[in-house]
Formats: sequence, C-alpha cells, structure tokens
Amino acid sequence: MLYLFIMSIEININCDLGEKSKHHSNKYDPELLEIVNSANVACGYHAGDEDTMNEVIKISKKNKVSIGAHPSFNDPENFGRERINLTDLEIERLIIDQYEILQKIALKHGEYVSHIKPHGALNNMACEDINLATTLAKVIKSINKDLIYLVPTGSKMELAAKKLDMKIACEIFADRNYEDDGNLVSRKKPHALITDPNQAKKHVLKMVKTQSLNCHSGKQIPCEIDSVCIHGDNLSSLATAKSIKENLLANGLELKNLNKMKKFF
Repeated sequence: MLYLFIMSIEININCDLGEKSKHHSNKYDPELLEIVNSANVACGYHAGDEDTMNEVIKISKKNKVSIGAHPSFNDPENFGRERINLTDLEIERLIIDQYEILQKIALKHGEYVSHIKPHGALNNMACEDINLATTLAKVIKSINKDLIYLVPTGSKMELAAKKLDMKIACEIFADRNYEDDGNLVSRKKPHALITDPNQAKKHVLKMVKTQSLNCHSGKQIPCEIDSVCIHGDNLSSLATAKSIKENLLANGLELKNLNKMKKFF
C-alpha cells in the first residue's frame, strides 16, 4: 500500500559501519554504502581499526555519504554491548578520543565528521539516564557546536540535547522492536530483532507516516523522526536496507544526508 504525503518529507537512512571484529564481518559495507545516506563509523573501541575507518571513509566519499563517529565503551570483547559505569571525565575522554581518531582519518581524505552517534550499551544507558545523557550532550557540543547529534527519538538523549539547543536528528530503528516506554526491546529477549526485510519496511513506513513509534504491544508513541537506522551487523542488513529505501522512495519521501537536511539550515 502506498501512503500519500501532502508535502515532501525529508528522511535519512543511517547505518553502523566499519564494525569488523570477531563478532561479525563487514563484507557488506561497500554495498550498504551504495544505499544509505549517512555512515556511523566504528572508531576502534568496540570494533574496527584504522584500515576499516579508511575504507569506510573512502567509499563514503565516492558515494557522497556523510560521515559520523560511532563512539562506544572501550570493550571490543563484548562489542560495546556491556554496561560500564564511568565518571563524567572518563566519558568526556572516551568521546573526544574517538571523535579525534576518526576526524584525523577523515581529513586525510578531504572529508570531515559531521555527526556523532553513540554505540551499544553507552547509547542504551544514556537513553534511560538523564545525567549520562546530559554529560554526553555537553561533551559533543564542546567538540563542535555544528556537529549533528544523532539520538534515539523520545529518549533522555533527545531531551538533554534539546535543553542545550544542539543540532539533533531523531532516529528510529528499522530492525528493532520497542517497549511501551519507548526504549528498545533488550537483545536478550526473543522478539528484540526484526529480521524480515518486508516486515522491516512496513515497520519503518508506518512510523515515518504517523511520526510515532510502533511498540511490540501495538501501542504507538508520538515522536519526531528524521532518520532510520539500519544495523550493519546482522545477516539481513543488506536486504533490509534495499527494501526500506525502495519503499520510502516509492511513497514520496526525499532521502537526504544528515548534513544536507533543511532543518539544519
């Protein structure tokens, strides 16, 4: 079914990339970078290394994909998905170090880091904890006030960033289910992931059309949606990305890089 939009709506597709590790392969990165608008690049702390960062940035430049840092806890053993309690100063150093690693490599290619999106447990914890969310927001704004902060819609991260008048893009997850409080269903639960590309495209279009989260229970939560995240670390990522992009375009949406969206000008 095609949804009709009265006016053109901009939407972004972002993907976590460069996440080569013992946990999964990054072999689909080149193909994903032909589909998505913005790349969240692993900075070596949960996955990836200098070679993968160079490769993602090189291909992103070729395909005119905007580049973002994807900082995490320094926990490659657990792919950054285990919760770690750090002080504010430790969080500050964690984010700045990873941003600087990626920015240095991007500049070598004549590119730059235009957005930041925290990864894994760090992101999940900040969604729930306003103090951590505020710390992250302050650090990111201190790096560069023009950095776009990519945050889960309806989260404490969104709230903290808005209080600091930051440039924010609110995202939904194409391949994840939501709890009734708006947080992601834990990966430890059997219904956490959406692995069927057809189901994912319907899930996404409904959320974008209604500007609301689809919860696993059937509940809908009104929210702002600027971007759709596709995780690059599961087997159906490529098929899901293709299906979602085709469906959004077929329904009249305008796909844009984060740093090219009208809301930031």
